[in-house]
Amino acid sequence: MPTKGFDTLIAGLHGLGGQRVWSLMISLFGDLAQAPNQQIDGPVLSAIMHGLRVKPEAARVALHRLRNDDWITSQKSGRISQHSLTKRGRAESAAANPRIYADPRVTSTRWTLALTEDTAAEQAAEMEQRGFTQLTPRVFVGSLDAAAPQDVLTIPADHAPDWLRKQVAPQMQQTGYENLLTALRGLQPDLPASEEMSAIDIAVLRCLVVHNWRRLILKHPELPASLIDTDGPAHQCHLLVADLLARYPRPELSAIKRCRSAA
Repeated sequence: MPTKGFDTLIAGLHGLGGQRVWSLMISLFGDLAQAPNQQIDGPVLSAIMHGLRVKPEAARVALHRLRNDDWITSQKSGRISQHSLTKRGRAESAAANPRIYADPRVTSTRWTLALTEDTAAEQAAEMEQRGFTQLTPRVFVGSLDAAAPQDVLTIPADHAPDWLRKQVAPQMQQTGYENLLTALRGLQPDLPASEEMSAIDIAVLRCLVVHNWRRLILKHPELPASLIDTDGPAHQCHLLVADLLARYPRPELSAIKRCRSAA
């Protein structure tokens, strides 16, 4: 049975935008069915998509795209379609797990200051790909284990002044984090306990939380703890995301199936 008033509670997460259906599905499968033997039955997927306000035709188009992109594979079991991540889909989902599900209280404190020879855009792109965040045209910061090119000067450190943390923060998706923080703070106090929610609604809640979080944190390199503004919206979002995912554990697919059958 649907949780009473649930759709109203999650309206803020729906309103954040950027929720392309194929991307929502990536978040959903990555959270619910990442193991090699896990499959989501068509009726179960349809029930979750309905909770995510996705129309059936849009869900079919998204599935078609993800099959063409080798993210999802589908097969028939009798009259029911079963969908699962491909080997590529599982590998890329697993690669994102450390960022998505990271403990906000456990991270490295040592960091690296890097100085490049020039301000070329290609140099900046390579540094970001290697895990560095740009502060000024030639100055970058990153974790201690971020591998800089050989011609880049690197200086290890384990302390950062407050002004540096404030300067790093705008390099992240600041507006996006502020909007997500507002939505999470508006949602959290009124959510019922997990045992009072249906398995489908928990799956929907987790998908929206993971999706909106994933689309922000994967757009910039990970920062060591010393460079994080703990009062800033990014870290405050991280705390709330971790709390919500812990309070509403991932439901078993069999429980979602039973919930749909009882509806």
